[in-house]
Amino acid sequence: MAGFRIERSDSRGVSSTLAEINIIPLVDVVLVLLLIFMLTAPMMYRGIDVNLPKSSGKPTAIEERLVLTITRDRGFFLNERQVASGALEGRLRDAFRNRPDKVLYLKADAGLAYGAVVEAMDRARRAGIERIGMVTEPAARER
Repeated sequence: MAGFRIERSDSRGVSSTLAEINIIPLVDVVLVLLLIFMLTAPMMYRGIDVNLPKSSGKPTAIEERLVLTITRDRGFFLNERQVASGALEGRLRDAFRNRPDKVLYLKADAGLAYGAVVEAMDRARRAGIERIGMVTEPAARER
């Protein structure tokens, strides 16, 4: 049923065709697509994939925080921008130069060696960072 043809005749017996477009199915499709895009748009954001260790502590919500991410292959990212290993201390000094809070959040892959994490923390301390927070994933609660 692709289209409907409605014929009507006037008082003289002459018939004419009246075509009307039904837009209700079009509106339904548009609303469904709008709903799908509204639900999937926030999921499109992807950060740097690291396997975070589990923790039972509550997550900290701080605006405009600086996060140093260390990947499994010992790559450094400062707020999702890659930083060369040799330039890490200089970039941290520059990033914290005009900030009143000297807090850095460290996000390291769970499979990374302990020494690599301690080395990154030591470099951050040498760059003048006063406090370092560790980013973890919440542990699954057992009942």
